[in-house]
Amino acid sequence: MTSDPALLHPATLNAKAPEVFQAKFVTTKGDFVVEVTRAWAPLGADRFYNLVKHGFFTDAAFFRNLPGFMVQFGLSADPEVNKVWHNANIKDDPGKQSNAPGMITFATAGPNTRTTQLFINFGNNTFLDSQGFSPFGKVISGMDVVQKLYSGYGERPDQGSITNQGKAYLDKNFPNLDSIKSAAIVAPAAN
Repeated sequence: MTSDPALLHPATLNAKAPEVFQAKFVTTKGDFVVEVTRAWAPLGADRFYNLVKHGFFTDAAFFRNLPGFMVQFGLSADPEVNKVWHNANIKDDPGKQSNAPGMITFATAGPNTRTTQLFINFGNNTFLDSQGFSPFGKVISGMDVVQKLYSGYGERPDQGSITNQGKAYLDKNFPNLDSIKSAAIVAPAAN
């Protein structure tokens, strides 16, 4: 794998994100753009900014797709990267926005457990708002692309196997999954 070596040191990837920025995702289904408003969830915005800036999402799959609910991604294609980020938790942000269609939010396994996994809401998932799921951005173009991501496997891909084996596990067992070719900060230009 050709990951940015900085990805092996999560604690060093702590740059403060711009107040508003855009990230373009080039996927196997087409492109979409996320606009992040740091004030909505500053810790989540900063984490997302650093992950995008250092290429964390390259070759990452959209491994959990539940139509009408959400699509999840954010496990690296590189198992070595997943290993070091597994416990690189960030604290929760107070929820200032709702989990409306198109909003992007970090997944969580309970209080203060956000790491790298994200989801984009398909539905109006306001029931998530009181559970610590704090949106930090919104898909501003290409939501039609997000809606077309492969959903035939539902929740079958095993997150532990993705974490430990990366892209190899998904390519072998779930070859139809869509993935991210690249993600980059497009506005303002990354430093």
